[in-house]
Amino acid sequence: MIPNKIIKKVKQIEIKTRGLVNDLFGGEYHSIFKGKGMTFSEVREYQPGDDIRLIDWNVTARATTPFVKNYEEERELTVYLMVDISASGEFGSGYQLKRELGTELAAVLGFSAIKNNDKVGLILFSDEIEKFIPPKKGKSHALRVIRELLYTNPKNNGTSIGDSLEYLLKVAKRKSVVFIISDFIDNSFNQSLKIASKKHDLIAIQLYDPVEYKFPNIGLVKVEDPETGEMFWIDTTSKEAIKELENEIKLKQSKFSKNAKKIGFDLISISTDEDFVDPLMAFFKKREKRY
Repeated sequence: MIPNKIIKKVKQIEIKTRGLVNDLFGGEYHSIFKGKGMTFSEVREYQPGDDIRLIDWNVTARATTPFVKNYEEERELTVYLMVDISASGEFGSGYQLKRELGTELAAVLGFSAIKNNDKVGLILFSDEIEKFIPPKKGKSHALRVIRELLYTNPKNNGTSIGDSLEYLLKVAKRKSVVFIISDFIDNSFNQSLKIASKKHDLIAIQLYDPVEYKFPNIGLVKVEDPETGEMFWIDTTSKEAIKELENEIKLKQSKFSKNAKKIGFDLISISTDEDFVDPLMAFFKKREKRY
């Protein structure tokens, strides 16, 4: 049985995110994720200017007058929300944890897709697949997705984006829109992103906390890696040590951004101390211009 506090939290997230979808994101989402294919609609009589390659010769032979095949844009999409629920998501220095931010983002994107009459699937992962919900339509399905985001506790602490993308390729047979929501604190996943981006429309949403990029001066601090359990000391009073660490993090981020452009997937970075509306809207507008 689902605890009352989870049901209450699901309702709170539904109210907040559905309002955002209705007021802001619904139209933006609809305009940039339109469906990529063309599907047969009907045959009609040939009109001057029609492409002769569209003539349906079987119907034409029976009717003794030319008929052409009419196609319509296939609007229905399948959207996968791939959400990292590893231990590093349980970090936040102020307003909220990375996992809480990821849950709200996934809810907004899920409701936007449902409003657009798209199917939504969910993959929750750590260093293994923690939960898979096949794509479906409808509000009740969207609420189940939110419930699983809140209710699923990972069995493992680590992160394997590569393994999760391999799983995606097994379950998603047709081209889909895939949102990967993670802090991307992992190694050796670029090749998997490259392979997956050839089949799917990938959008990586990178979550981070300001403290992960700019360390406060709080003296000698013992830090535990939440995913490996490794303990180490950081002297935040040492300008040289902090600068070296921050430069290393910036370099890693720069490589990730360059790789996104090289491979051809979209990358959005969102901090736990900011409203996600602005960066998400900026992405929608940028993508709308591109397409």
